Amino acid sequence: MADLSLSTPNAIVSLILLSLISVSCAKVFFEERFDDGWENRWIKSDWKKDENMAGEWNYTSGKWNGDPNDKGIQTSEDYRFYAISAEFPKFSNKDKTLVFQFSVKHEQKLDCGGGYMKLLSGEVDQKKFGGDTPYSIMFGPDICGYSTKKVHAILNYNGNNHLLKKDVACETDQLSHVYTFILHPDATYNILIDNVEKKSGSLYSDWALLPPKTPEDWDDEEYIPDPEDKKPEGYDDITKEIPDPDAKKPEDWDEEEDGEWTAPTIPNPEYKGPWKPNACDCLKIKNPNYQGKWKAPVIDNPDFKDDPDLYVYPNLKYVGVELWQVKSGTLFDNVLICDDAEYAKKLAEETWGKNKDAEKSAFEEAEKKREEEESKDDPVDSDAEDDEDDDEDDAEGEDSDAEIKKGDTDELKEEDLKMFSEGTDIVIWEFEPLE
Repeated sequence: MADLSLSTPNAIVSLILLSLISVSCAKVFFEERFDDGWENRWIKSDWKKDENMAGEWNYTSGKWNGDPNDKGIQTSEDYRFYAISAEFPKFSNKDKTLVFQFSVKHEQKLDCGGGYMKLLSGEVDQKKFGGDTPYSIMFGPDICGYSTKKVHAILNYNGNNHLLKKDVACETDQLSHVYTFILHPDATYNILIDNVEKKSGSLYSDWALLPPKTPEDWDDEEYIPDPEDKKPEGYDDITKEIPDPDAKKPEDWDEEEDGEWTAPTIPNPEYKGPWKPNACDCLKIKNPNYQGKWKAPVIDNPDFKDDPDLYVYPNLKYVGVELWQVKSGTLFDNVLICDDAEYAKKLAEETWGKNKDAEKSAFEEAEKKREEEESKDDPVDSDAEDDEDDDEDDAEGEDSDAEIKKGDTDELKEEDLKMFSEGTDIVIWEFEPLE
C-alpha cells in the first residue's frame, strides 16, 4: 500500500477532497446574508404597531464596516419593540447536529437591550409574531447595566422555557461578533463566539429539562467538620516566640551603657498559628446523615425518567428577531441554520473573518473623528478668561452678601432660609425664626 503521509502530494490532495466532500454534504436549512431580495424572505410583524411602539428596521452596512456592500438589518429607533421573522422548509433535527449561527453588532454602545434570535416551530402568524409567541430556542447576547452581560441559551421543553445554568460572557464592544449554538444528537452542546468555543456540556446537567438522575439531597460526605469544635481557652495567649531559656547575659554586659539585657527569642514550639476550626481531618466527625457513595445502578431517583429525544425539535420552521431596545443600533447579519459545524465555521470566516480587521480600523477612525468634533464643540477657555470670570463672580458674591446683611430680616420667613455657595466655600446664613 502506498504511504500517504502528510508530506506526500497525494495525501494533501486527499485531505482537500475530504474537506470539500464534508462541506458539500452539509445540509443548509436556512442561510441569509441579506443580499438583494431579502425583504421577500422576511416579514415585519405588526406587533406593538397599534401602540405606536413598533420600531423600523434599516437595511445598512452600519456606520463603520469592513465591506460597504455587506449589509444587514439594524434597529433604527430608540424605545421601540422590534419583531421580524423568516420561514424555511420545516425540518427535524432528530439524529442530526443542529447549528444556529448569526452575527450581531451593537453600534450604539448598548447599555441595556438584547441581541438574540429565536427558532420557532409549528405554524406561526408572522404578522403577529411578538414577545408572547412560543419559541423552541432563544440564543444570543443580552446586555443590561453592569450585572447582565451574558449569552442566553434558552431551550423550550414540554412547553416550558429553561435557561442555561452556566454563565457565558458576551462581547460588549461596538464591533461585529459571530454567535454559534451547536446541539448534538448525544444531547451535548457547544457555544462559540467568533469561532472560539466558550462553553460546552450536556442538556442533562446544564439545563433543568429533566429531574436530576441522582437525588439532589443525597449526602455522600462521610466526614464533616465537628460543629462542637471551639477555640481552646487561652489559645490566643500562646505567643509566636519565647525567650531562649538557654541564653545567658554576657559577662561584659554593662546596663548603664548597653541598656537592660533581654534574652533573644526563639520559635515557640507550643504556637500553632491562628486558630481555625477543624484545622485538620482529625477534628472531623462521622457524618450522621452519610448515605454512602452514590451508585447510580443501585440507587435511582424515582422522579427521573430519561428522554432519548431530549435534544429533538421535530417541527422547526421559522427564525426571528424579537426584542425591546432603549437605544437602537443593533445590526444582525449572516444568519445560518444547518447540520454541519465545519460549514458554519467556514461561513463565519468568509464573512466576519474576512472583514473584521477592516471594520475595526473603520471604527477607530470614526471614534477619532468623533473625539475631534467634540473637542471643537467644547473649546477650553484660557487661564486669563477664567481669572476674569472668577473675579467677576467674587465681586458679585460680595455685593450679594452685603445686600443680604443689610436686608430687613424681619421680613424673612423660616422656610425662606437658604444656603449660599461660592465655589467650594459654603456660607450658611442663619436667622431667628419669626414668632
